[in-house]
Amino acid sequence: MQYGPNPNAIYPNEAIKSVCYIKNIVTRPNIIIGDYTYYDDSDGAEKFEEHVTHHYEFIGDKLIIGKFCAIAKGVEFIMNGANHRMNSVTTYPFNIMGSGWEKATPALTDLPLKGDTVIGNDVWIGQNVTVMPGVHVGDGAIIAANSVVTKDVPAYHIAGGNPVKIMKKRFDDNLIEHLKKIKWWDWPAEKIFEHLEILCSGDLGKITKI
Repeated sequence: MQYGPNPNAIYPNEAIKSVCYIKNIVTRPNIIIGDYTYYDDSDGAEKFEEHVTHHYEFIGDKLIIGKFCAIAKGVEFIMNGANHRMNSVTTYPFNIMGSGWEKATPALTDLPLKGDTVIGNDVWIGQNVTVMPGVHVGDGAIIAANSVVTKDVPAYHIAGGNPVKIMKKRFDDNLIEHLKKIKWWDWPAEKIFEHLEILCSGDLGKITKI
C-alpha cells in the first residue's frame, strides 16, 4: 500500500512541475534538507540552490532545513559570505578586486559571521522572503510574504515585516509543547497516513490525544 508520495522523487506530483522536493536536487554539501520539504516556483523549482546566495565552502556555514517545510517562490537565503568587515575604517572589500588589493584580505575572524542558518520542521515561508545569515526559525513557524528575517523566530509563532517582528503564537503553550514533544514529522510514513485527517483538522483537541 502507498502511504503518500515518494520522498526521494524530485516532483512529488508529476502533474505539478512547479513543486519540487528540494532534498533531491541540491548539490552543495553545506545545504541539508529534510524529507518532503518543497520549493514552489513556476520559473524552476529545481533551481532552488540559486536562491541560496553568498554561500562559500571555505566559510563553512550550513543551511539546514527540516522536514515538511513549504517554501514559496522568490525566497532568498543570504549566507555569511555576504558579510563585510565592519571593525575597520571602511567596509569596502578591496581584496576581491585583485590587482594588488588582495593584500588587504581579512581574516575570517574579522568578519561578522553568524553561524549556520537553521529552519525547523513544518515551517511555512511565504513568497519573496529574505532570510539573513545565522537565523534560526523554530518548528511550525510561519513567515509572512515579503518579510526580511533578521532574528530568530520561536516555534509555532507567526512573524512578518521588514525587519521581521513576532506577530502572535499559533497555538496556546500547552499545545505547542505537545507538538514539540510528539514531533509528528519524524513519524514513519504509515503513521502519518493513518493520522492525516487529525493533522489537517481544525479541531486541535484531536492531536492532543495522540
